[in-house]
Amino acid sequence: MIIDRIIMSAFQKILDSGKIAIVIGARQVGKTTLVKEALKSSKMLMLNFDVPFDIARFKAASVLPPLDGLKSLGSPDFLVIDEAQREPDTARIVKGWYDADLPVKIVLLGSSSLNLLSQTTESLTGRNRKIQLPPFILSESLAAESWHRKEYTMQVIEECFAPQFRVTLLKSMVFGSYPEVVTCDDKIGLLRELSGDYLWKDVLQLGLIKTPDLIRRLLILLAHQAGSEVSVNELSQQLQMARQTVERYLDLLEQTFVIFRLPAFSTNQRKEVAKSKKIFFWDTGIRNAVLNAFDLNENRPDIGNLFENYLIAEIAKRNLISENPSELYFWRTVSKSEVDLVMKKGSELKPYEIKWGRKKGKSVAFENEYGVPIQTLSSDKPSLWPLN
Repeated sequence: MIIDRIIMSAFQKILDSGKIAIVIGARQVGKTTLVKEALKSSKMLMLNFDVPFDIARFKAASVLPPLDGLKSLGSPDFLVIDEAQREPDTARIVKGWYDADLPVKIVLLGSSSLNLLSQTTESLTGRNRKIQLPPFILSESLAAESWHRKEYTMQVIEECFAPQFRVTLLKSMVFGSYPEVVTCDDKIGLLRELSGDYLWKDVLQLGLIKTPDLIRRLLILLAHQAGSEVSVNELSQQLQMARQTVERYLDLLEQTFVIFRLPAFSTNQRKEVAKSKKIFFWDTGIRNAVLNAFDLNENRPDIGNLFENYLIAEIAKRNLISENPSELYFWRTVSKSEVDLVMKKGSELKPYEIKWGRKKGKSVAFENEYGVPIQTLSSDKPSLWPLN
C-alpha cells in the first residue's frame, strides 16, 4: 500500500533544482519508497551501501574518468545511494562527479546524521539540499484507514467520525507511525524488531557504543520519563556511567532519530527554568516497544504522558517538513508553573497545555508574564491541534 507523502513536493523541488538531494531519517521511515515513487518514470540506479557488492561497484566506477565511471553504472539519469553514510569516501566521490557536470542527478539517503552530514558539510557545501523524513504524520496515517477520505478536514472528522478517529488515535499512540507498522497486521512483532538493535544499527556498527546493553537500559529509563525533564546526573547514577558517556549516548540517539530534546523557553533566568530539556521519542510505538507496553486501553496509567509525547512529536514532525517552521519549547518557572508546549515564530508566541480527554485547569502564570492566553490541546478536539 503506497501512501502519498506530504514531503514529496519538497523533494521534487530539490530534484528540479539540480542540486544533490540528501534525504535523512531513521531506518524504515520510507526514504527508499519516497525516492522510488518520485522517480518511477525515470531511468534510475539505486545502490545500497549495506550491500558490499554495491559499495565495490561504486568505488570501481570512482577510479575511472567521471564520464566513463557513469557509463560503467549504466548511464542512469538518477543515481540513488542508500545508506550513503556507510562509505566514508561517498561525499568526496560524489563531489567530483557533480563538479564534472555529468548528465546525472544524485540522491543520497542516510539513516544516520552521524557521518553523512559531517561528510557533506565538508565536501558538498553549496552543492546539496537536505530534507529529513520522519515517520508518518497524522494525515498520512489516516490515509491507511478504510473509513477515511482525503477530503475530510479535521473539523469534519471531529463532528462526524469521532469514534473512528478515537480508535485511530489510540492505535497511533500505542503502535506509532512507522509506515510498515501502520499498514501491517503484526504491529507488535515489527515494532519489537525495530526497537531492537536494528534501529540504532549505525551506532553499533560504527563502534561508538561498546556495550549495547547500556543503551538498552538507557532507553528504558528514557521511555519511562518521556515528556519529562531528564537529569543527566540521575541517569548516570542509575546506570553507573560517567555523565559524559550518558551525554554522548543521548547525542547518538538524537542523531539516529530515536529521540529529540525540547529546550526550555526563558526570558527571565531568575524566575524561569532556562537550561533544562525534555526528552521525547520521535515515535511512540518505539517508546512502547522498549517498555513492552502495547495496551490499547484508554485508562492505561501513562495515557496522559503518552498523548503528550505523541502530539508534541506530531507537531515536531510537521515542523520538519514545513517551509516556515516554528521554534518549539516547553516553559516552567522555578515555582513549578508550567506550559507543555510553546511555539515561537518570529516574535509571536503560542503556548499550549496538552490534555487527554476533558481535563480542566490551566496555569495563568505564562499569560501573566507574557500577555498570551494558553490554549488547551485535547484529544477530544483534534480540529484545534496546530498541525498546519
